[in-house]
Amino acid sequence: MMGRVKRMAKVTALSAVVLGGLFATADQVSAKELKTQPSSYETVIEVKDWGATVTKIIVDLGRPVPQGSVTTDTFSVNVSRSDSRLEPSLLGAGIVNVTNAYVADKDGNPAVQTGQYVVLEMEYGPTLALSSALNYQVATGRNDWTTNAYTITQQTAIETPAGSVSGLVVTEFAGTTKEIIEDFETGASTFEDVTLTYADYSPAQDNQENPLIIWLHGGGEGGTDATIPLAANKATALATDEIQAYFDGAYVLAPQTPTYWMDGIGGRADGSSKYEDALMALIEEYVANNPDVDTDRIYIGGPSNGGYMTMLMVRDYPGYFAAAFPVCEGLNDVLISDADIQNLAQTPIWFTAAANDMVLPPAINTLPTYDRLVATGADVYMTLFDNVEDTSGLYTNADGSAYQYNGHFSWVYVHNNEVTTEIDRETITLMQWLSEQSLND
Repeated sequence: MMGRVKRMAKVTALSAVVLGGLFATADQVSAKELKTQPSSYETVIEVKDWGATVTKIIVDLGRPVPQGSVTTDTFSVNVSRSDSRLEPSLLGAGIVNVTNAYVADKDGNPAVQTGQYVVLEMEYGPTLALSSALNYQVATGRNDWTTNAYTITQQTAIETPAGSVSGLVVTEFAGTTKEIIEDFETGASTFEDVTLTYADYSPAQDNQENPLIIWLHGGGEGGTDATIPLAANKATALATDEIQAYFDGAYVLAPQTPTYWMDGIGGRADGSSKYEDALMALIEEYVANNPDVDTDRIYIGGPSNGGYMTMLMVRDYPGYFAAAFPVCEGLNDVLISDADIQNLAQTPIWFTAAANDMVLPPAINTLPTYDRLVATGADVYMTLFDNVEDTSGLYTNADGSAYQYNGHFSWVYVHNNEVTTEIDRETITLMQWLSEQSLND
């Protein structure tokens, strides 16, 4: 009996030695520091109600790591934001909060098991300047892309079956993805001595005619980079599935003026534009180059400076456009003659503005013109908001009320398709109404 006990004791002791060795080996593996390839990062830019915003960073770790091995505390993110047009160029710098983190593939899609990339979703909002990818320069009255340089510093180790990844400091920029903006092409068109740049979106080829939506940008989006009009006023919304569905696929053309549509022949906003002939030439050229454009369904609209130009185009080319949707438009009613009203009345028009717009007060632009058109029996609608506020519920003031944008920004409602009216006892949205307009009617 004693011999058996001794043998069992030896077996137990041997097992302890073996198991201890296994645990020690496991500890050594988990503690092993792994080398990685040089790391880099890419940014993802999305267009929000207030403009283009950096929403995500995709970090290339240089080696695969398991899904679930990173958290919001794994990396800290510091950004330095600058505008090359300014001296000094620095707009601000600081820490950006990480709101979500996950292992992903190179395109930023969550990994099923392992991935070489980590997506860091960033905090952003209409008042968080460090997240903005654009800057409006007051001196020039122009928006332009900013340079947002990031430093991503690892705070906690990433554990893998082969060992630990730690100590990463990532500063090498590898590029950016501009969501939806990259679905547009860009180009330029010259008429006489005027060159207009433009961005355009083409629907999937479907062996049928497709309507054309023309978007004329606001005052801050002039220049020669045709992506700026898409990014500053959320014109990308016109290419989203939600709005495209109303039209069963539509072309979108966003022309860009070198300066302002409001630059008149005799002065600023004098009721004319030195770009009008070039714009019409561009539209006709675009239609000719895309023979599946339905010429009975060409729509035109835009905000502010672009609303001004919308009014000129409808005034001077009656019967060409199936409908117009000027937003906080800037054509002063005193510049519109009775003959102009008769021309405008030939095109269905839906005006949008906010009562507290101090930049282009609707009381001297939109409202009196709308009233004069109503008096002619024109097919015309008007949506006047009290103000422009966030309707997503995500952004609030300190007192909990909805965050308010500048009263001039009524295009926010347009691109969110929140402009509605009642027609024949049915509530209809602006985009639904627009899609139903045709010269055949």
